[in-house]
Amino acid sequence: MNEESQSQQDEQDDEAAATEDFTAEDSTADEERIQQLHDKWLRAQAELDNFRKRARKELEDERRYRDLPLLRDLLPVVDNLQRAMEAAEQNAENESLLHGVKIVADQLHGVFKQHDCHPIQALGEPFDPNLHEAIQQQPTDEHPPGTVVYVTQIGYLLHERVVRPSQVIVSTAAKSE
Repeated sequence: MNEESQSQQDEQDDEAAATEDFTAEDSTADEERIQQLHDKWLRAQAELDNFRKRARKELEDERRYRDLPLLRDLLPVVDNLQRAMEAAEQNAENESLLHGVKIVADQLHGVFKQHDCHPIQALGEPFDPNLHEAIQQQPTDEHPPGTVVYVTQIGYLLHERVVRPSQVIVSTAAKSE
């Protein structure tokens, strides 16, 4: 019986060892699977955070620039008011008309300011293709090359986005004889 009990004991030890090996292998596989799932979860969280940030930024931009089409439609009105003021200044008989047009133009510029729409300062500034549209070049000694010497149409910015670029005449180096 001793031999039999020893044999049974050996079998039980072998089974226990096999079970322990299986459990160790199983445990390692489970840990790897847990790690993979954790990594997947972290990536999904990061993706969701990035999506939320993009959506928030797009919504903010949409709100910030929602007036852009309206402002673009109003700019020809501003240009026409400016032309009317220039024409009225040439005729002294239209002083009351000029005063009325100036009031309307000032009100319109006030509305633009309320919506953070400002004219682009171009005269005397270096030419910037992001803000200015060059329609002509003029040789001159008075200004360094690449300087805006005349503004033919005022441009506007809504916050930091160009509503309309300024149409400008840019200086070039004077031709030497």
